[in-house]
Amino acid sequence: MTRRTIRAAIAISGLSVLALHSPLACAQQPIVIKFSHVVANDTPKGKGAERFKELAEKATKGRVKVEVYPNSTLYKDKEELEALQLGSVQMLAPSLAKFGPLGAKEFEVFDLPYIFPNKEVLKRVTEGPVGQGLFQKLESKGIKGLAYWDNGMKVMTANRPLHKVSDFRALKMRIQSSKVLDEQFRALKANPQVLAFSEVYQAMQTGVVDGSENTPSNVYTQKMHEVQSNLTVSDHGYIGYAVIVNKKFWDALPADVRTQLEGAMKEATVYANTIAQKENDDALAAIKASGKTKVYYLSDDEKAEWRKALMTVHKSMAARVGKDLIDAIYKESEAAGVKVN
Repeated sequence: MTRRTIRAAIAISGLSVLALHSPLACAQQPIVIKFSHVVANDTPKGKGAERFKELAEKATKGRVKVEVYPNSTLYKDKEELEALQLGSVQMLAPSLAKFGPLGAKEFEVFDLPYIFPNKEVLKRVTEGPVGQGLFQKLESKGIKGLAYWDNGMKVMTANRPLHKVSDFRALKMRIQSSKVLDEQFRALKANPQVLAFSEVYQAMQTGVVDGSENTPSNVYTQKMHEVQSNLTVSDHGYIGYAVIVNKKFWDALPADVRTQLEGAMKEATVYANTIAQKENDDALAAIKASGKTKVYYLSDDEKAEWRKALMTVHKSMAARVGKDLIDAIYKESEAAGVKVN
């Protein structure tokens, strides 16, 4: 979708803007928030979006209407950030990897393999000064960060077993548009291929890519397990989302509505982050039960080999994401009693 097409969409769907700038319109019709995302409804993010819709409409007593557009029905992940900046959609929950191409390359710290040894460290980062400092970097781009939502730890899938580092050699592995993820697969001697999330299933089916990394819930709900013969439970990386809103839209909201929406988002965030682990556990069980994909768990020796190969990415990407930022996350790990490097 071109920038011209997106601008045309703004002209066609200007009701929310009108509602904000016309007192009469505000009195007669609800403020519309279009919430677009690229995954299925029955994923942690999909369920979180639906819960926010329910809570927001209840908290504002109908003054706000949230329209949720899942599964790339409104915009693909390559288009949605530009659409948000231009105002044709008000709210998104993109993967944290999506902010690098926007110019906020620091967000790619979340893509570093083995950067989060456990959920406690992750929570200290997203709910503390590090996470809020990253959100501040979005404001100059017309974006307001509202919350961090978990998806979970990543698994690897391919049409060959992935047990040792050497198993990745020459494989075409789909990645999000992240320099860190590109470097990660190059460290494994694989060939990274950037593809939109909505295109991955077909690319796997036709052999355009050999494999990918994702969470079990995304693998299962997108039916990737039907076109991948092997899955390795590696927990090598993290996928999370930032719930973001068009800053101009947000700042123009009545103060009481903003407060109500902040409360709804806080409650929806607790819900989404609570269900994420169960959703992934259930999805992995369903993948096993399908019999279509062989599920493998790394041995301790294999984990050590993967970690040795991938921890080099921390040093090679320090100049891009910021050594100080990486060190700040290391300090959060040490505060939680875990040494990373």
